[in-house]
Order: sequence, then C-alpha cells, then structure tokens
Amino acid sequence: MFPDLIDIGFLHLKTYGACMAGGFILCWWLLEKLSRRKDLGDLLVRLLIAGIIGSRIAYVIEHWKSEFACDPLKIIRIDQGGLMFFGGFILALLIFFHWCYTKKEKTLQISDLMSIILPLGHAFGRIGCFFFGCCYGRDSNAWCAVTFPPGSPSWYEHNRQLVSVLPTQLFEAAALLSLFAALLILRLKSKPGNPSITSRPGLSTGIYMISYAAIRFCIEYLRGDPRAAVGPFSISQTISIALAALGAIFIAYAMKNKTLQEENPSAGQ
Repeated sequence: MFPDLIDIGFLHLKTYGACMAGGFILCWWLLEKLSRRKDLGDLLVRLLIAGIIGSRIAYVIEHWKSEFACDPLKIIRIDQGGLMFFGGFILALLIFFHWCYTKKEKTLQISDLMSIILPLGHAFGRIGCFFFGCCYGRDSNAWCAVTFPPGSPSWYEHNRQLVSVLPTQLFEAAALLSLFAALLILRLKSKPGNPSITSRPGLSTGIYMISYAAIRFCIEYLRGDPRAAVGPFSISQTISIALAALGAIFIAYAMKNKTLQEENPSAGQ
C-alpha cells in the first residue's frame, strides 16, 4: 500500500490519482494513433468526467447506510477512495451515445476504438486501487496474499487487525491488460486482406463486454470488501450478466452485418 506518491506539505499527490492520470494520458495517445484523429480528446475528457461522477454515485448508493448516512459531506471526498466501475461505465455510456448523436458520428466504429483503450485505462485504475488499499480480496494464506498496513480499508474492516488478503486489484489489472493486448492485436492485424475486426462494426465492443463481464463476475467471488447483494449475486455480478447479454447482441449484429469491404475486398480499390 502506497497511497501518497508525493507529500511534501504544499504538494500532495495521491498514487491513485497519479495512476488514473497516467492511464488517461496513455489512452489519449493511443486513441489518436489508432483513429488517426486529433478531435477525439474532447470525447475522452467527457467520458473520464462522467466515469468519475457515475462511479462515485454508484458507490455512495451501495454504501449509503454504512458510510454516508451519518456524514453526507463525505460524498465529495473522492480522495479517500470509493468508486464503483459499473456506475461510471453506465453514465459514460450515456454520454458517449449523446456525443455520437450530436456529432453525427458512426457510433459502432467509435465504440470499437474505445473498447480497446478502456481495459488499459481501467487496469491503471485497479493498480491505483492496490496502492490505496481498496477493492481488496478475501482473507487468505496463499503465496500471493498481501497484508495492507494500519489505516488501510482492509485494516478498518478487519477491526483494526492486520490480515493477509488476496490482491484482487492486481488480478483484475492483469486480466484487463491481457484483454487490452488481445483486442489491440486483433485491431492491428485487420488489414485489407484480413479485415475481420475493422469491417465488422460492433465486434470489438461485443468482445470487450463479454470478456470484462466474465472477468468481473469471477473476480467478485474473490473480493473481501463489503459487497451489496442481489439474490445469490453481488450487484457487480448482476450487472456483469446484463453486460454479457448486451455484448452477445453486439457480436450477433456485427457478424450479421459485415461491411461491403469484407464481402468484396476489391471494392473501392
């Protein structure tokens, strides 16, 4: 756990914030490289802001009784942690569709680009979670277990005792980086003679949705921090099921509606 990257009185920089900023800058650079456009930075900034707001709203709703009911002013203290990815994802999705509609952009082509960089940025966020000490795993004596120090969320939740837990933040970060690498390779291998990804708008988006839904659904079984339940599943697992179903729809649409270029590679040459 290393929550403070820089703390020299007048300058206080949280490691979590630095990880998010680093991931955002890298995603911005990669988005411009893949799209060969300079005007998508505005969209990325909007999605980042929506993601933070939506993540905070979802976290507050889930932990209202335990953390915020007695002290509502804590809602604005995002520097103390407390973000729920799916809340940010849903709000960012709404902002994304609105942006595409107002700009008259091709929604699926842009979402396919975003689906590649999103796992990269998300992985940086999870690494930030590890440094902060939130989103930790179940108690464990496994070789990979870690012990977060006094003052960490794990320490508080375990009645101020040091307990070894699974580093689920790093598990998820590794899975997200693998997903990013796979989607990027598929994108880069899509050429005029082999245009399977780029010629099927929505395919990359669907693959991302199903893959991340599977990752998150499994990771939830290893989480040890307080989780609200919906029947036999956590809230995140329930949303993961819905996300996987939506991803399947995207893939079915993409496979059914391939572009003219794949049907006739010589078109336009």
